[in-house]
Amino acid sequence: MGEKTGTHPGAAGRAAAADRPSSVRNVVLVGHSGSGKTTLVEALALASGAVNRAGRVEDGGALSDYDEIEHRQQRSVQLSLVPVQWGGIKVNLLDTPGYADFVGELRAGLRAADAALFVVSAADGVDGATRMVWDECAAVGMPRALVITHLEAARSDFEEMTETCRRSFAGEDPDAVLPLYLPLYGTAGADGHAPVHGLIGLLSQRVFDYSSGVRTERAPEPGELPLIEEHRNRLIEGIIAESEDESLMDRYLGGENIDVKTLVGDLETAVARGRFHPVLAAAPAADGAKQGLGTVELLDLITGGFPTPAERPAPEVTSPDGRPRPPITCDPDGPLVAEVVKTSSDPYVGRLSLVRVFSGTLRPDETVHVSGHGLQDRGHEDHDVDERVGALSSPFGKVQRSLSKAIAGDLACVAKLARAETGDTLSSKDTPLLVEPWTMPDPLLPVAIQAHSKPDEDKLSQGLARLVAEDPTMRLEHNQDTHQVVLWCLGEAHADVALERLRARYGVQVDTVPYKVPLRETFGAKSAGRGRHVKQSGGHGQYAICEIEVEPLPGGSGIEFVDKVVGGAVPRQFIPSVEKGVRAQATKGVAAGYPLVDVRVTLLDGKAHSVDSSDAAFQTAGALALREAATDARIHLLEPVAEVTVLVPDEYVGAVMSDLSGRRGRVVGTEQSGAGRTLVRAEVPEIEISRYAVDLRSLSHGTGRFHRSYARHEPMPPQLVTKIREQEENEA
Repeated sequence: MGEKTGTHPGAAGRAAAADRPSSVRNVVLVGHSGSGKTTLVEALALASGAVNRAGRVEDGGALSDYDEIEHRQQRSVQLSLVPVQWGGIKVNLLDTPGYADFVGELRAGLRAADAALFVVSAADGVDGATRMVWDECAAVGMPRALVITHLEAARSDFEEMTETCRRSFAGEDPDAVLPLYLPLYGTAGADGHAPVHGLIGLLSQRVFDYSSGVRTERAPEPGELPLIEEHRNRLIEGIIAESEDESLMDRYLGGENIDVKTLVGDLETAVARGRFHPVLAAAPAADGAKQGLGTVELLDLITGGFPTPAERPAPEVTSPDGRPRPPITCDPDGPLVAEVVKTSSDPYVGRLSLVRVFSGTLRPDETVHVSGHGLQDRGHEDHDVDERVGALSSPFGKVQRSLSKAIAGDLACVAKLARAETGDTLSSKDTPLLVEPWTMPDPLLPVAIQAHSKPDEDKLSQGLARLVAEDPTMRLEHNQDTHQVVLWCLGEAHADVALERLRARYGVQVDTVPYKVPLRETFGAKSAGRGRHVKQSGGHGQYAICEIEVEPLPGGSGIEFVDKVVGGAVPRQFIPSVEKGVRAQATKGVAAGYPLVDVRVTLLDGKAHSVDSSDAAFQTAGALALREAATDARIHLLEPVAEVTVLVPDEYVGAVMSDLSGRRGRVVGTEQSGAGRTLVRAEVPEIEISRYAVDLRSLSHGTGRFHRSYARHEPMPPQLVTKIREQEENEA
């Protein structure tokens, strides 16, 4: 692993279908936007022989970021799979977006992978969001390694960045994060920066030179030996500390020269079990070169040190109705269990589902059970249907290469699964199963939209349904109070991409409009009203008079109707009519057009006519009475208040609490959440946090998370009521 020499003739190239789980490695690349993940994937594909020097597949087309939206935004916005072959092993490289708005794509990549390669830019360092993902991987024991990029940048320093990675990721064991190689620098240029043209292997004590464009090997020069010795000793001690051979440390400290083969074996075991995290360096190939710096070492690490799918625990499964089922194993002959980790639309083949097979073997044209549960709040109804699998393929850039099967541990694309959505389980139709879902981030940025034209309106519903089916981190809401169509997204960039896909893929043009929170009205004090609906100018007349009293109730009480009529002033058959009219008017509002809540309406008296009174007449009289009561009363406008919990590193707690107070929020408490993080609890008017998903990210440098839930409605301050009414008048 990483210390092998020479090349791998006949073993490189594009990946075909794997024949056994031990010949598969699933690796997700993690890092902040601009750290060089996509460039690294392309460099690894070039080194393996999967693409030509231009970074293009033989069939034509770019390897990564080939989506038109990615071209326009100049960044990755979706999960992409790039399978390559190395040393007889199929390596599924999962490239993920680094921007926080697309963390849903990252979570899907983590679900599909068995190990993570954290990409750190020597120019930019480690950000807080990357540390959080590292901690998530650590919590589930996922093996991790680090690769430092952008060593060609001015002021980049490999040793300094390695030390930063150790402080950020090593936790309580500083020797759990150590370099396997040191960069070999050339002659400094006019700017004083020396280019990196090779690597020094600390275990093999060999130099791997990439300056010719192809990796060559030589012995170290005398001046390089002291540097090797210093770092090699610490690396060996770090490896031995994780060794299962407890006598190894004593032998080493006693002066025994431990065999390199033994050290490499212990290193591979420690990496595969998530106890040791090697640091490597990489750079894209220079013009005309066939291999980029460190690419061979990385591919050797992936194939030799990262675990096979069979060595990682499979997710828990249940029956679709929630009953526990026996654990599954990564066995191609076992029961079929696969999960849709990404859904996309292809203009030529229609819907494509990227699936990770956890058990069994998936084959084209077989009928499988598709089961999706637990995302009703995102607009995804529970569903259990049988569907026929279309063609299986392996993606490579825009190209889809046909596969004859996909075994347990492998990844493949399935065509034309009409009902399958991201997160759904594919299993045997005779023994349907449901995979335990992975954690999805909550979409907390509301974007209100409306169709741009009548033709767009006709296509809007279907387009939105397809959009949400592809992306479980997006929620579609048809708000019954504000009558708005709202897309809940993870951030502004997430929303921009969604709306562009809506236009480009589904031909639906929409306009964004100001988001409205559902306001309410209530009475501030007791009031009385008289409703008189009398029309007797010939023919069948209408006659209904009712007198009511309205008084406020505590929040959450709704509308309470009380009948206190005596002496039959209002005939019994018309009392429900009065109540119906009152409730209908309450729904429409009595002052600003918002629903009336939390009042008791008491019917005290009234009059009727033996011929002209009717159900409709008393409904109208009830509505008129409520409106008259409102004219003489103080009507409060109520706004929704949310319970908000914000989880941030300790250093941002003061700024977060100050910001929440500035949003008219009430901080109700804080508590330590471990790992230097604090949970802040507050109650904040919803109108003040419509953009909090964006603002918190800026405030906490991407390290904050928050959750919101409806608490109650409370009276809005008078000055804000005036502002709201002025805005409505301007819109009208």
